[in-house]
Formats: sequence, C-alpha cells, structure tokens
Amino acid sequence: MKYQHKYRCNLKKKFECVFEGKAKQGNPVLLNKIYTELYITKGGTGGINDEHEVRLIETATKSPAVQDTAIQCSDIFEPLAGETAPIRTVLTKGVAGIGKTVSVHKFILDWAEGKGNQDIHFIFAFPFRDLNLMKGQDYSLIELIHHFIPELKELGSAELERCKTLFIFDGLDESRLPLDFKNNQSWFDVTKTTSLDVLLTNLIKGNLLPSALIWVTSRPAAAGQIPPECVHQVTEIRGFNDPQKEEYFRKRFSNQDLVNRIITHVKSTRSLYIMCHIPVFCWISAIVLEKLFGNENSGEIPKTLTQMYTHFIIFQSSLKNEKYQKERENELYNILKSDREFLLKLGELAFRNLETGNLIFYEEDLKECGIDVSEASVYSGVCTEIFKEECGLYQRKVYCFVHLSVQEYLAALFSVLKRNKKYSFIKQIAAHTENWSDFLNKSVDQALQSKNGHLDLYLRFLLGLSMDSSQSLLYGLLTERRIRSFDTDKTVQYIKKKIRENLSPERTINLFHCLNELNDNSLVEEVQGYLSSGNLSNKHLSPAQWSALAFVLLMSDEELDVFDLKKYIRSEEGLLRLLPVVKISKTALLKQCGLTKRCCGALSSVLTLNSSHLRELDLSDNDLQDSGVKIFSAGLRTKHCKLDTLRSVLLGNKHGTERGCDSLASALRSNRCSHLRELDLSYNQPGDSGVKLLSDLLEDPHCKLETLQLIQCGLTGRCCEALASVLISNSSHLRELDLSDNDLQDSGVKLLSAGLGNKHCKLDTLRLSCCCVTERGCAFLASVLLSNPCSHLRELDLSYNHPGDSGVKLLSDLLEDPHCKLETLQ
Repeated sequence: MKYQHKYRCNLKKKFECVFEGKAKQGNPVLLNKIYTELYITKGGTGGINDEHEVRLIETATKSPAVQDTAIQCSDIFEPLAGETAPIRTVLTKGVAGIGKTVSVHKFILDWAEGKGNQDIHFIFAFPFRDLNLMKGQDYSLIELIHHFIPELKELGSAELERCKTLFIFDGLDESRLPLDFKNNQSWFDVTKTTSLDVLLTNLIKGNLLPSALIWVTSRPAAAGQIPPECVHQVTEIRGFNDPQKEEYFRKRFSNQDLVNRIITHVKSTRSLYIMCHIPVFCWISAIVLEKLFGNENSGEIPKTLTQMYTHFIIFQSSLKNEKYQKERENELYNILKSDREFLLKLGELAFRNLETGNLIFYEEDLKECGIDVSEASVYSGVCTEIFKEECGLYQRKVYCFVHLSVQEYLAALFSVLKRNKKYSFIKQIAAHTENWSDFLNKSVDQALQSKNGHLDLYLRFLLGLSMDSSQSLLYGLLTERRIRSFDTDKTVQYIKKKIRENLSPERTINLFHCLNELNDNSLVEEVQGYLSSGNLSNKHLSPAQWSALAFVLLMSDEELDVFDLKKYIRSEEGLLRLLPVVKISKTALLKQCGLTKRCCGALSSVLTLNSSHLRELDLSDNDLQDSGVKIFSAGLRTKHCKLDTLRSVLLGNKHGTERGCDSLASALRSNRCSHLRELDLSYNQPGDSGVKLLSDLLEDPHCKLETLQLIQCGLTGRCCEALASVLISNSSHLRELDLSDNDLQDSGVKLLSAGLGNKHCKLDTLRLSCCCVTERGCAFLASVLLSNPCSHLRELDLSYNHPGDSGVKLLSDLLEDPHCKLETLQ
C-alpha cells in the first residue's frame, strides 16, 4: 500500500522534528528518556486519590522499591511472562511532566522507523488537546481518520477492519469531552456518523473496531474516567530515582565543581530533592542554580519551592542578556512594564483554570484573560519557558504552561497582586477586605476543603510569596502593591491550630509544608529533639506533635521499609496520625499496640489507595473484634490492595470469630486481583466452622493464598476434613499449613492424611506440633506419604506430641525410603 508507506514517512519526519525541537529546548524528559519513557512499570489501576500530585511524588520517592514488573515501552502490548491473555487496551499513568507524551512520540517514531511493533499496520495518534477542538461535531470513525490524516483518504472501512491498528489517545487529563461510558449508546459501525464522545467510548470499550489496540495516557487523578473493565493492563511512568537525579545534573553540565555544588544544595533541602523526581523540576533547578552559583552577588540560594520558582519566573521573564541590575540596592532584577503586565495576564489565566483543572488552553481561553495571541510577547522569548505555544499533531495551535507547578505558582502570584472578591477562590471575602492575614486564613480553609488536594501547592506558593524575602525578589512586579505589614505569626498560629484539629493526615502534612514556606519549624524541631534523645515512646505527644512526627519521618532521607509503631508509642491515636507513614512502608508492625475497631476504617482506606505500597501487615494481639474485621475487610475487597501478608486480625473476641473469618473469606473471594499469599489467624477462636469458610476460599481458583497459620485456634479434628478437601483441590495454591497447638488428635490426622495422599496435593510444609498425635497418627502420615510418589512435602513438624517409640520408628523408616522427599522432620 503506497499510502501506508507515505504515511510512515510523514510520521517519521513529523516526530523527528518534534524531538529535534525538544532537544534544542534542552527538554529534560528527552535528555533522560531512558529513565522515563523506555521503561514503564506495571502498576495498579487508578484508585481513590485524595492527594495533590506533589504528595504522590513524595510517596513514590520515599517508598521502598516495589515488586512490579519493569517493561520496555515498546512491549506494552505484550503479555507478561506466564500470561497468555491478549492485551487490547493499555492505560499509562504518570504525574504531570513525567514523560507520558514523549513516550508516545518515541513509540510512534520507532514504529515509523521500522524499529518496533512492525506487526501493526497503522498507528493513529489523537491527542485529547486536538479532539477537544471537535467537541460537538459528528463523525464516523473512518471520517475521523480522514479528517486528521488526509493522506489516508484512500483507506476504506473494509481495509481498516482487516488491518491491525493502534489508536493512541494522549492526555486524558486534558480532555474536555464528557466521555460518558455509562450512558452513551453502543456503536458498532465504523462508517456511521455519531458524536465524537460516542465514538471514543465505544472504541475504548471494544464495541467499535474490536480488533484495534488502544493506548490511553493520563495523569493519575483523571485515570478513573475509564472503567476498569475496559482496561487490560495499567502501566505507570515513574520519574528519577536518587542516582538518576544526580546523573541528570552531571550530564547537563561539564563543570563538575558547579555540578557538585548544585547536587549538594539540592540534597540539603529535602523538599527540593523530592521534587527532582520530576525531570522538569530538575531542569528548573538547573537553570536557577547555574545562574545563582555563577554570580557572587546573587544573594540567598533558594531553599523552598517558592524561592526556586520565584527565581525561575524572574529569569525567564528577563529580556536581553542583562539579567542583573545594580542601580538599586534592593532590586535583583528589573522586569519591564510590558513583561509585568503579560505575567499578570498569564497569572489570571493560570488562576481561572486552576479550579477546573485545565492545563491546555486555546485562543478563546487566552482572549478571556486579555491575551492577544498576535502579541509579539507570546512568541518573542519573553516567557518561552513559562508559557509556550505548541502545534497539535493535526489541528490548530494550543498553549500551555511548561508544568502544572508553574501554573500553580502564577495563580498564587496573581492572588497576591489581585487580592479581592473578584479574583478569589474564597467567595465569602467581602470586597472591602484589606486584612491579608484573614485572606490567608481563608485560603488555608479552602485548601483543606479540597477533596483531591488540588489547591495544596497553590497554598504553599501563596504563603511563600507573602514572605518579605519573596517580595524583595519580586520588587519590580509588586511596586506599590507590596503588602505593608504582614504578621507572619498570625498565619503560623492559625495553621498550627488547624494541625491540632482532626484533619486527614494528608491535609495535615501539607500544612507542615506551609509552615516550612513561612520559615517556622518549631513543631518539627520539638519532635526531632525527642527522636534524638531516644525516649520518644515515653513522651505524651499532642496531636500536633504526632502530625509533626509523621512529617519528620516522611521528609527524612531514610527509607522506611519497616514501620514498627512500638518504636514510637503503643497508641491508636498515634497510629491514626502516622497513617501517611504506614502507607509508604512495605511492612507495618502494629502488634500489641492497644488497637480497636476504631482504627480499622483508617487501615482499610490505606489498602484502597493506589499510592500505598503496604505489603505486610501485622495486627496481632489487638482488640479488633469481628466488627472491626468486617470494616477492615472492605479494603481487602478493592483491586488496589497490594497486601500479600496479613497476620492475626481477629484476636480480641473469644466468641463468634467465625463471623470474622466469614468477612475475610468473603472479601478475598470477591477480589480476583488479590495479592494475599500469607494469612495468619493464630491465637483466635474461629472454630471448625470458621476453618470451613477459609477452606472454601482456598479452593477458589482465584485465591492465591499459599500459607495459612492457625496456631492455637481451639480446633478439633473435625476441621481436617475441610482442609483435606483443599489439599486435593487442583485449583488450590496452598503450600504451607500450620495447625500447631490444636486438639486434632489421631482422628483429625487421619482425615488430613487423605489429602496428603492425593496426587494434586502441593503442600510442602505441615506443622502439627502439640496436636495430641500418637503412634496411630504417625502411621497414617507415614502410610500416605509412602503411597504418594508425587508428594511435595519437605517439612513435617510433629514436636510435642506422643508418637512413642513405634511412631518414631515408622517416621524413621519413612525418611529412609528413596521416594520420600522429606528434608526436615521434627
């Protein structure tokens, strides 16, 4: 097909130009694409998200490495090892500026150059920023392709259905289409005209052109717009790890002395170092710190996000090469009046669209804020790295800020310069309000009311810009608008008051970042003193101090692979305040901490968070009771739960814990994505009926449990019949069973032996210590193990029983048999 070859050549030229342009701009994502685009890590689907992306970044950089599978970007449609199900739809997530679009472009360029995925005949890339321009228009799928790609006018519907095609929808978070998957009518014909929204939803669902591959990219907050059942594989692009952050700076600069100074400074300020997880922030930091370290009179080197972005905005707003002006003692830069007015217009654009979450702007959006697209300042380089013009792949020009954080900064700057009712998020502020402290307090309240934390970074910038140090830097912008007497203490005290309230841990953590912007670290320093003294567990911490402890642990440079609450205090209040720390830990040890069912809802919510990396949870010796277990089990039901080990969640209710087993079994059975491999219910009273419920779960082919521990659970031999049924089930994954310290007796062992003698039994470890087993029980075990050449049993524990000499002899003879695979016998 001649037009197919022509189409490939055109794509190759187009994306070669795209990459050349990005390279000229020093685009950090491109310069380091090996880290951000070629390797995409398989992750969970978009879950409950009540955090700003900066918090997601902090979680990602703090959490220990998780055991997800790293794959090359070119292989995203290939099934993983051991999987055979075909992958039709892939959703790739990543925070703003992490490299999603560059990954898409590289994928297409490699295909056009013949380097990968050559089994695909056509790749159609439809960015949402282009699709937005067609909202309200009707097309058939074939007409949509012809509209975007005129050189494929010869491509007919029959050929489209016969060829292997890939549709890429980049930037779901930028979509202004409703994407009503629930209510849109089903559509199956590629030649019939309908709304763009119906086309897209049916294409993604697989109703329309079911043979086509689909790739959607999105920021995490918007990923949930696509129903999980429509997605076959979710991947995630993750930013720089610590070594890659340093490598970025070393590759960018040849002056190693400068590189070492930059790295030392960035690492000395944890908030800056964490943000370098995003390649764009590495680029911003490199621009600012190169200039400041290269000038002896540059003043204070930025230590907060506000200071870093203030320097960045000033640098990018400067005209000519004359960056520093020395005519005025207190003025670092002289920003021309035209530049100041343009920045104000950009600030208004940023502010208006922050609430709605718009990152992409069109000509009509600019006009609403008084920006004339024909103004030379848009194109001249005044703000080319703050606000830039881009050409869509197929449509007219679009505009965007270089990163979401730049938009948030300019929105805060606009609030500082235009603080009144008309321009405020806080509608309750009267037009005559002049008290700046009241305005900031209301801004704090508004940010705390946000369900997804979308105003968190805006608030940090707003507070940082209220400091005298920021106003000095921005003197050229502020002129007469400078705040005359700002009382920092009033806002600090108001934030501390909020910290003492019963806020969500995530909102509280952001308030500590706000205090940092206001240069107040008193609460943090108190807790750091307790930690240094080593007697924190003896202290009675206030709620504010508990929150400060959580902030200290989150912002430390130590990985929290294991979080042991007893190191700090055995307190339910402490646990609830330290939930953000639990979330970033791989293992949480909460044994004997006086927990009750009150904490179960909070722990359940941690399991539902896609950003949680919790794999192992020990709740032994706590009074959770069946009602608490039922609440906790809701988290086990979610597909986002990554827990693989759970220990003793039922202890505390000595009667009726069968109900707790029922809650657990029901939750795990309903979650076909469950990762749980080990369940320890030792020292409870589930009863034989509770074990029957667990046995039914273990026979479910979707249950992945490999280890079940039921030590001292008041069981009798009657439970062994249900467990034997598990052992003979071909769908069971059980490998280790511990029934120690239960009154099983020989009758129970006889029942259990029926399962051990089955060829489908996969058990390799069986512990029956202190189970009232005699010679008869040993005879049952020896007989079935000798008769089953397929037995996998490697470890058998019969300690603290009564086998007698004859029983010991039977077991010894068993070990001498060449077919016996036992390696450990106790």
